[in-house]
Amino acid sequence: MTRRGVLLFTALGIAWGIPYLFIKVAVQELSPEMVVLARSGLAAVLLLPLVLVRREVGPVLRAWKPMTAYTICEIVIPWYFLSSAEQTLPSSTAGLLLAAVPLAGVGVAFAMGRPAHLTAVNWWGIALGMLGVAALVGLDVAGSSLPAVAQMAFVVIGYAVGPAILARWMPQLPGVGVTAVSLAGTAVVYVPVVLLARSWPTTWPSGKVVASIVVLAVVCSALAFVLMVALIGEIGPVKATAVTYVNPAVAILAGVLILDERVTVWTIIGFALVLSGSFLVTRRRSTAGAATTAGLA
Repeated sequence: MTRRGVLLFTALGIAWGIPYLFIKVAVQELSPEMVVLARSGLAAVLLLPLVLVRREVGPVLRAWKPMTAYTICEIVIPWYFLSSAEQTLPSSTAGLLLAAVPLAGVGVAFAMGRPAHLTAVNWWGIALGMLGVAALVGLDVAGSSLPAVAQMAFVVIGYAVGPAILARWMPQLPGVGVTAVSLAGTAVVYVPVVLLARSWPTTWPSGKVVASIVVLAVVCSALAFVLMVALIGEIGPVKATAVTYVNPAVAILAGVLILDERVTVWTIIGFALVLSGSFLVTRRRSTAGAATTAGLA
């Protein structure tokens, strides 16, 4: 990986490791759909002036079919389910379950007709990852939280499909333009959802909730998605999903240090198994790996 790739990978790992903490704070006073609307709307407001000046909106809108699919898979559905799940799940658990994204990425590659030519090591990775998720769901998550775990499954799948759509059908589109339009589209979708559900806040949220929304919009949305697009362009979609190795560690640390969330033995075991599995499933042999990754990009 190049120096630029390392910097992008690290920055994105942090930017996408902290949102679970801030979502957990935000849903204490706001509905999940209101969190998505506020987060996407503010992020779009920040990015749209830039992409309008750079005339990037037109090319993105002309690819409206893959853009619509990308927006739905990467933001519209996952952000709602993630916010909803965190009403029940600890932020650290939510972040840890998303470490399974590379495992889902393998399935997405097969479904899109671009199989990843798995080696024996990759299959061991899939087995370890699934065992880790089973340990988390069966032994670390209470039975009352299982509906939230099901919601997280949709988030995992969406986060695996989104980069694949981006890489296959929109690789030449301007990254900031894609990000801005998708965020704006998400906000437009959620305006009627919030109005119909009557889920807007009746009083002004507390300072910590407002601050959480601002961080989610500026750092975890606007900046993070620009970093993600750049990272995919640098190292490809499969390797880019490996950023989830960093996210859970950041999420766990943030949850423990700031929210006083507990870490059990099964949390640690699940963490080790899922991350080990995700690492092995994206590992390639030196010669065949370049071709495989390039094919998926």
